[in-house]
Amino acid sequence: MSKDLYRQLQERLDMYSVGFPATDSGIEITILKRMFSDDDARLFLSLTPMLETPEAVAGRIGRDVGETAIHLEDMAGRGLLFRMKKGDSIKYGAIPFVHGLFEFQVSRLDKDFARLVEEYFDGDFSRTMSENAGGFLRIVPIQHAIETTQNIAAYDDAVAILKNQKLIVVTDCICRKLRNTTGGGCGRVLEACFMFGSMAQYYIDHDMGREVQVDEAVAILTKAQEEGLVTQPATSQNPGGMCNCCGDCCGVLKSLNMVPNPADLVFSNYYAEVDKDACVGCEACLDRCQMTALSMTDDEKAEVNMARCIGCGLCVTTCPGDAIRLESKPEKNRMIPPATSADQMIALAGKRGIQF
Repeated sequence: MSKDLYRQLQERLDMYSVGFPATDSGIEITILKRMFSDDDARLFLSLTPMLETPEAVAGRIGRDVGETAIHLEDMAGRGLLFRMKKGDSIKYGAIPFVHGLFEFQVSRLDKDFARLVEEYFDGDFSRTMSENAGGFLRIVPIQHAIETTQNIAAYDDAVAILKNQKLIVVTDCICRKLRNTTGGGCGRVLEACFMFGSMAQYYIDHDMGREVQVDEAVAILTKAQEEGLVTQPATSQNPGGMCNCCGDCCGVLKSLNMVPNPADLVFSNYYAEVDKDACVGCEACLDRCQMTALSMTDDEKAEVNMARCIGCGLCVTTCPGDAIRLESKPEKNRMIPPATSADQMIALAGKRGIQF
């Protein structure tokens, strides 16, 4: 009975966001059993991402309202559901594994759970992550890597994204925290991921992050980029969050690093180009690149592998000879993100062949 229940849970989660694929080893079921009791799983399966009040949920599943409200709140407190509170109204909804169940464990991550997730992420989950990376997170360039002669859209400007938010919460990067917990972290700044709006409020309500004002948020962003992190907001024009990621720890970038053509899989409107006459062959850009997109030619000049360049601009900002610049992709190849997070999830589901 329990096996069937948790398989149903796995299959439901596989419909959301980038998915939650089954494996031959069954490690995904082990992860779910660590997180959910049987009663938790049944209640989760009765919900959808559409937010509902406890009264609506209880009436639909034939349970006592008080007991249902307590159970929903308890699950939200353990990071197993999303909760939104507006005034006296509280609503709950199902969430994906990423972003959702996994990230919501940021304040309760232990070594055993971290090792399970690490094994899953480095195995079967990596394929679905790389295949759907562009629909989940997108690459925005470091602002001062863009020449002033280029016009940059607000949705491609990380600082503009921060300035457009009414509520900003900063939290630890769950990916770097996971790798730190298992002993394989990169050592870069941990507090570097932002949440906005109702997602930010959820993080505050459950002590998973702290509110910051725009000036501090920009300072955190700048430090993250100085440390060589790639800025990735969610793939919508008004994202619910923005991460700063490395190729060593980030589930998305790590999975992209395992394929030969990450440039074809990411959502990015820029690419790097080298002026070989200006290149001094210092190789600083090689260490800076998170996708190993740069190499040296026989004449000791840097060159870009366009199949691997994701247009983040990290190489540009550390080139001592100003030999690398970011170029905007041709108009016909430029991408416009979906307007809202809901549109993003619909587009991502459609790409995966899932209709709601």
